[in-house]
Amino acid sequence: MANEHSTPIDPASRRFAALRGAERLLSGPRPRSVAERLAELSGEAGHAAYDLDGRPDVYCDGIVAALEQSVAGLLGMEAAAFFPTGTMAQQVALRCWTERTGNPLVAMHPLAHPEVHERHAYAQLSGLRSVWPTQEPRLPNADEVEGCAEPFGTLMLELPLRDAGFVLPSWEELTDAVAAARERDAVVHFDGARLWETTAHFGRTLPEIADLADSVYVSFYKTLGGVSGAAVAGPAEFVAQAKAWRHRYGGQLWQQWPAALAALIGLEQELPRLDAYVAHAKVVAKALAAVPGSRVHPGVPQTHQFQYWLPYAADALNETTLRQAEETRQALFSGWRAAPVPGHSFTEITVAAPALEWSPEEIEDALGQFLKMLR
Repeated sequence: MANEHSTPIDPASRRFAALRGAERLLSGPRPRSVAERLAELSGEAGHAAYDLDGRPDVYCDGIVAALEQSVAGLLGMEAAAFFPTGTMAQQVALRCWTERTGNPLVAMHPLAHPEVHERHAYAQLSGLRSVWPTQEPRLPNADEVEGCAEPFGTLMLELPLRDAGFVLPSWEELTDAVAAARERDAVVHFDGARLWETTAHFGRTLPEIADLADSVYVSFYKTLGGVSGAAVAGPAEFVAQAKAWRHRYGGQLWQQWPAALAALIGLEQELPRLDAYVAHAKVVAKALAAVPGSRVHPGVPQTHQFQYWLPYAADALNETTLRQAEETRQALFSGWRAAPVPGHSFTEITVAAPALEWSPEEIEDALGQFLKMLR
């Protein structure tokens, strides 16, 4: 119990210690310290991903160029450009297409990442405007793209649409929406921050999915466990243009080898495991949904991530999550937020390697314990 002379515990530090100290985690990878991340980069995984005896990169050559070539190959694109952040990558991609089409209007979803999480950088930095073909909690369909009232030059589709619950269209719906954009002489850009885990749902390879778009953005830390960074892939001429804007936006750093090496490790180790994560997400979701009053969204996860809703306040759920981790060394959840429905909160479940160890019965037992502690 803290007294008047004790130092308050930083909430982020408490969460890190609780989850890192847990023997079993259901959602997300185990948090790692700075020392652990350095050991990973310099250890066996790093040596398997890249020649660590070579020189560091200088202004995006060396290991960064190798990563770019690897990503282009994985997506079946002519070229790729590395960016230190996804926000920068998205803005550059949209800006480049605007320069080529002469049209500053971008069709996107109101829950798309540039609308919700990037402080409207596309408008503030590049003078672009957005139009919403639909406000439904899903990606726009072909009829909505075709019937959009304004003549957009670029259609941006986020695959999956994270803030709607990591939802995806069917393959037919996706191809029809892309075709509708082409009929309007628009280019198509995929916000594929989490594109890596969509192959099981679509039943297609990464090159087949990427081939639908004129350009694709991918992230290296959201699914692959990297330190940071992203890439934009597309035609060689377009990528050369993107690299010019990368320099102008301050993204051509002197050295970025830690982020590039972590990305290569993720492509080497995590990418082959994603189908197993996606399959087990369905098992995890079914076990969690057994609680009366709970909600899994979508009902059957389409990737290895989904939303889980409970009818309790977020503060109480967050405190119980940490208490369970600290007292039992089992952690089911990460952070909780208030849901749009009054009296409910939700968390995002990420099924990664630690979750594969959990059986449905073990999940139900731990969840029962969680709810008992909560009440």
